[in-house]
Amino acid sequence: MVRQGLATYFELQDDFEVVGEAADGRQAVEMTRTLAPDVVLMDLMMPGLDGLSALRELKGTGAKVIMLTSFLDLEKAMACIEEGALGFLTKDIEPADLVDAIRAVHRGEPRLHPEVMKRLMVRTAQPHQPSKRDLLTPRELDVLRALAHGLTNREIAERLVISETTVKTHISSILSKLQLTDRTQAALWAVREGLVDD
Repeated sequence: MVRQGLATYFELQDDFEVVGEAADGRQAVEMTRTLAPDVVLMDLMMPGLDGLSALRELKGTGAKVIMLTSFLDLEKAMACIEEGALGFLTKDIEPADLVDAIRAVHRGEPRLHPEVMKRLMVRTAQPHQPSKRDLLTPRELDVLRALAHGLTNREIAERLVISETTVKTHISSILSKLQLTDRTQAALWAVREGLVDD
C-alpha cells in the first residue's frame, strides 16, 4: 500500500516517471538492471534480500539510490552511505520533501536524515591522532629521558635503580614502538618531543 501510494504521488509530478515497482530486494536488483532507472527508492527492510544487500548488488548499475526506513538505525545508515547510497530518509518524511530529495539525488546531491548527517560529520571530522608518546610506558619515558641526556645503560640503571638488562629491554621496546633504529635517533626524537631540556 505504501509503495502504491508513493508511485501514484510520483506520477503526479511532471518530471517523474515510475518505470517499475519491486516487491522485494531480489526483484529490486533485477528490475534495476533491466529498466536502468535514474533513481531507486528502496526500503531498508525487505523480504528475501534486505535493502543493504540489494544496495551492494546495485553497484555499477549507475542508479542513484535513496534508502527509506521506518526506524532510524544510524549504524545501518552509515553502512548504506559507505556502500554508495546518496540518500537515507525515514518514512515519516513529507511527500513533497521526498520528491525534492529524489530530485536532489538525481542531480547527484546527497539527501540525508539530520541525525545521519550529524553522525557523518562526526565520523569524517579529522580524527584525533594519538602521539607516539602515548605508546610508551612511564618507565620507558624515564629511560628515554635519561638516554637523551647522554647516559650509558649502566648510568641509567643506577639512576632508575633497575638492572642494565632491564634498561636494554626498555630501550629495545622504545626503538620498536617509535620505529627507530638506534639510540641517537631515540635521543633526537625525545628532544623534538620536548621530553628533555635543550
